[in-house]
Amino acid sequence: MNVIVAADSRWGIGIGGTQNIVIPEDRKYFRKMTLGATIIVGRRTVMDFPGQKPLPDRRNIILSRNPSFKIEGATVVSSVDEAFREIKQDERVFVVGGASVFRLFLDYCDTAFVTKFYAEAEADAFFPNLDELPNWVLRESSDVFESHGFRYAFHRYENLNPLQYTFEAR
Repeated sequence: MNVIVAADSRWGIGIGGTQNIVIPEDRKYFRKMTLGATIIVGRRTVMDFPGQKPLPDRRNIILSRNPSFKIEGATVVSSVDEAFREIKQDERVFVVGGASVFRLFLDYCDTAFVTKFYAEAEADAFFPNLDELPNWVLRESSDVFESHGFRYAFHRYENLNPLQYTFEAR
């Protein structure tokens, strides 16, 4: 399982329910990485998607505490266990946010794809600082790019000891 996130220099990821730094290059990277995969996303984050709809060309699993929440084109679940029951063991999965969903699934992820911005942006939602977590190691960094006044790079982190989930036969 993977996590994909864009974070500022303080690991800030959002403000007021929306992403705090948005550039086209990161959107393209996100799309390239997640196309054809299953994504796990929180209900509030879906409301930040274009048209407040599930992302096309991906299997969307939406985590919601509201048992009556339904949305066309997605599977809605209410717990981590229920989300895992929807996933096949060899399925390519990306956890895409928001902050509370990242916290629930991060320990199960073996790889984190981080668009790291070398700037501080206003933020009220944060991603755990992988550089300070003992299980996470930076394995790869791209060159530094610049777009719309932001310097950024793509990083790949590895979790040396991800939690294992026992998948049931489907």
